[in-house]
Amino acid sequence: MRRMLRGDGGWGGDRGPRRALTLTVLSRRALPCLLLAALLLGCAGNSALPPDQPRAIATASDQTDADRRARVRLELASAYFGRGQLETALDEVKLALVADPALADAYNLRALVYAAMGEDRLAEDSFARALQINPRDGSTLHNQGWFLCQRDRFAPAQTQFSAALALPQYRDVARTQLARGLCYGRSRQWPEAEAALMRAYELEPANPSIGVNLAEVLYRRQDFERARFYIGRVNDAPDAVNAQTLWLAARTEHQLGRDVATRQFGERLRQRFPQSPEAALFERGRFDD
Repeated sequence: MRRMLRGDGGWGGDRGPRRALTLTVLSRRALPCLLLAALLLGCAGNSALPPDQPRAIATASDQTDADRRARVRLELASAYFGRGQLETALDEVKLALVADPALADAYNLRALVYAAMGEDRLAEDSFARALQINPRDGSTLHNQGWFLCQRDRFAPAQTQFSAALALPQYRDVARTQLARGLCYGRSRQWPEAEAALMRAYELEPANPSIGVNLAEVLYRRQDFERARFYIGRVNDAPDAVNAQTLWLAARTEHQLGRDVATRQFGERLRQRFPQSPEAALFERGRFDD
């Protein structure tokens, strides 16, 4: 099961709802849409066996009825979680664990549900249970890292990201580098944030979530020409454009002294997103907010 799960993030230390952006790294606001699929990985992690143990090839005949029931329940739990129906998701996770008490993926998802409910101690216990069953599960390591980062526990968060990235068969390197870059940004470690996001960009250059965050970090580092390049690529993709990407482009052009381009992005912002906070900031000339 590779379902993408819900998550929030940003450079701020809090976790309340804030200004929307594809994946803004600079606004201290929660991140919607793309980040839902970008940061919290699906339940089925990149499991890895100890190096001295050969990997068996699993087939359908290996699954017991209990295994199948557990997986069905877990799929349902993931779907409910994705829709924000947390209590129903938790009920389905519990039923999955009744069918298979050693299902690490279920503990991973249970941790995310508890975290979304604000039950941090229960979330930490579930992450620990998942990693006790499978210490080399990249999905759980990633999710726990992001959980810790959201709570401003930056050093242990980076430890978990590093552990996931060190797995030889880990397939979600770009997403974890994105999360790692976001987390470095939340702790204002801008060179490290840039390095992580550049690595993510090298792996997935067409991912607008990575591009806009990289542009934001470069803007924060006052590398405005490079920020202009990366946010320009994001805004060239019609489906990726939103109020925040246009506002970042306008701010970048303003810093470069390109008044015509600044006005052009501002007009696009006012025409397409007239009710957005960013349009109001442009109207007031608040480029440094």
